Amino acid sequence: MRRFKRTLAAVALTTTVVAGTAGWATAHRQTAVTGPPAGAAAWRADHSLHRALPDPATAAPAEVARFFAALPEDARQRLAERHPLVVGNLDGVPPALRYEANRHALAAERAAQRARAADASLPPYERERARDLAGRYGELLAPGRQILAFDPRGRGQVAEVYGDLAAARRTAVVVPGSDIDLSSFDRAHDPYGTPSGMAKSLRAEMRRQDPRTPTAVIAWAGYTTPVGVGLDAATDRLARAGAPRLDRLLAGLAASGAAEPAVFCHSYGSVVCGLAASGLRARDLVVLGSPGVHAGSAGELDTGARVWATRRNDADWIGNVPNVELFGLGHGTDPTSAEFGARPVSSAGAHGHTGYFAPGTASLRDFARIALGAYAAVR
Repeated sequence: MRRFKRTLAAVALTTTVVAGTAGWATAHRQTAVTGPPAGAAAWRADHSLHRALPDPATAAPAEVARFFAALPEDARQRLAERHPLVVGNLDGVPPALRYEANRHALAAERAAQRARAADASLPPYERERARDLAGRYGELLAPGRQILAFDPRGRGQVAEVYGDLAAARRTAVVVPGSDIDLSSFDRAHDPYGTPSGMAKSLRAEMRRQDPRTPTAVIAWAGYTTPVGVGLDAATDRLARAGAPRLDRLLAGLAASGAAEPAVFCHSYGSVVCGLAASGLRARDLVVLGSPGVHAGSAGELDTGARVWATRRNDADWIGNVPNVELFGLGHGTDPTSAEFGARPVSSAGAHGHTGYFAPGTASLRDFARIALGAYAAVR
């Protein structure tokens, strides 16, 4: 009877989404950014080293890592300067070189947008947009920022590292949900609903709990997220495009010698993580505020990582979404349910859909313990 009621609820949800919001959702349907970064053609045509460069579309991160490890430092620098968007987004490239390449890419994009903003032949709205982008790129160029990925295509994608990734003994990756892109990556309002705010809060708590252990946390907005609550959020189309990108990120970290991370997957980001789970090189997989991960149980994820889940049912609206899959809508079993079998994490003190990383919450406390490997203390 309970399953029947859930199915009826799913039918109602399907009808509402398709009949009531289909026009809105179609208008906001996102085009996933996939494939190699911009500049890949020029990269492939570059024979300045008298050898073929690893193809960004086909080379495995381990192959990329071996290629760069064999290059002298001056050759690495030349490639970063000549092909910043490729080097800055190519998993397997040493992180420090990616930071440098992305500084070049951001500076070039800022200069281009400043030129557009000053172009009187453009309509005012395009010039205003260019001024906004130039300012945004300038913020990412601030001293001390470690931009691991930057892609200006579409709504823009970015990843940032907090801490010394090369020295870290404990690492984590934050995968965000809907409405996250270049402009909202580190927005000031609702900071714990952004990948930047989540990552900084997690690392601060890790350092508070264990100040002697070197740590690093990556905020990864490296896939095209849904906008709002529409068909994109109700289906796995964008998640299926994002999952291989997450897999490559973690494979690249492993190839560069970084410690195997705990991966924290918020909201729609947990759909991405669920679809990528079987190949992820992760110690732990933590889903929070999840609508489902397209698996009926933790075992079905076919991952060697420990699987954890939390959701504040009395404070998080996502708990009202039926956990079923029907007509291509919905994301399946509730990961916090007993039948799913994930390890539970407390969410006491968390408020709303984006409050799980807020200081003082039980969820943040336990997230840090998981990231540090202090599993016995999680409760």
